[in-house]
Amino acid sequence: MYQPIRQHVGRLSALVASRGLVAGFLALSVAAPLLRAQDNQPAGPVQVAAHASRWDYPKELNVPEGSRSHIVQKGDTLWDLAGKYLGNTYAWPQIWELNQWIKDPHWIFPGDPLVIDLTRKVATAGSVPSEVSNLEPDQGVSGYSVPVKPELGFSFQDFIQLPFLAPEGAQAYYKSQGAFQITGNRHDARKFLGEGETVYLNGGTEQGVRQGDRFLILKTVATRLANPRGGRKPLGDVLQQVGIIRVTSTMDKGAVAVIERCMDSVEIGNHLVRFTEPATMPLQLRKDTTDPVQMQPDPAMVVYARDARLDTSSGDMLILDRGSNNGLKVGDVLLAVRTKSFPGAATGHKRDQAEETVHHYLGQILIVRVEPTNATGRVLRSEEEIRMGDLATR
Repeated sequence: MYQPIRQHVGRLSALVASRGLVAGFLALSVAAPLLRAQDNQPAGPVQVAAHASRWDYPKELNVPEGSRSHIVQKGDTLWDLAGKYLGNTYAWPQIWELNQWIKDPHWIFPGDPLVIDLTRKVATAGSVPSEVSNLEPDQGVSGYSVPVKPELGFSFQDFIQLPFLAPEGAQAYYKSQGAFQITGNRHDARKFLGEGETVYLNGGTEQGVRQGDRFLILKTVATRLANPRGGRKPLGDVLQQVGIIRVTSTMDKGAVAVIERCMDSVEIGNHLVRFTEPATMPLQLRKDTTDPVQMQPDPAMVVYARDARLDTSSGDMLILDRGSNNGLKVGDVLLAVRTKSFPGAATGHKRDQAEETVHHYLGQILIVRVEPTNATGRVLRSEEEIRMGDLATR
């Protein structure tokens, strides 16, 4: 499960909750006719109005005694609902547990029905026994510890801003993937679009597009990338993942969609390929970082960094010129190094002075995408900036 992120409609950046994991992306899209949960719950089953959702939601809710129903409204998150109904935002897994038809707590949609067990509401100040109400944190039960979710080396928000190399060129890649394009948006005057905005695409039911389908937004950010090792043949074109859209309605040859998530601005002309849920990876750092680094054969070279940066640091995404043909695989952690040469002892005449080479440690790179001849990595840690032309070794 991803580190949950709280999303605000219409903004181009996401705010990560500073004190915990936020479960449930903001519900997006134009709300269908909704049933609003009332303070006084109606007797008998709750009927759920038909609406667009990624999930196979129940069409009727039977609410157990001590529980209540809630119909998701635009802007709801499991995090906020846990605070509202259970008195503790960190109790969001208790809501998810009772509504397992939601396969991913990041995504809830307007109209989705929830059952919330109110008996799990946290104690209020007046209900806490006086014997323990004033205890300081370090006076609690000895040996008790709160489980801490491990830091991720690669998360969902990293995925939707990932650059990768298409050696065959951007247009050939789009064709091979059967890509569609964003051909318009609801507000024609806007050039740069963000989360929650409506867009149109040039694929409909005749092209296999269905309501609820999700697509990954791509843009071309560099063409004919030069090979820093030399040679006339370019490495290919660089594509950038921008965000995700979800189809809300379809026609024969077109469709309407909403931008669910983006870390960069979305523009008309951006390409769309089918979205597959990515895997996250826990942070696993290497300990063999003694400087100077002992190099392994055939190291990779940094050939591109996201946003065409010349220097990169922790959290940045970059492209390497080695891939699965060279034994790299997703999950590998490479050591970034910089090669330095210096004069050594003379072997006779001054013109025969030897030159020594050393490889200094810069940081660690997690491989998150691998192609036969290239790979994309995320910088986990860096002690110095990592530049184009620096090497990465196993």
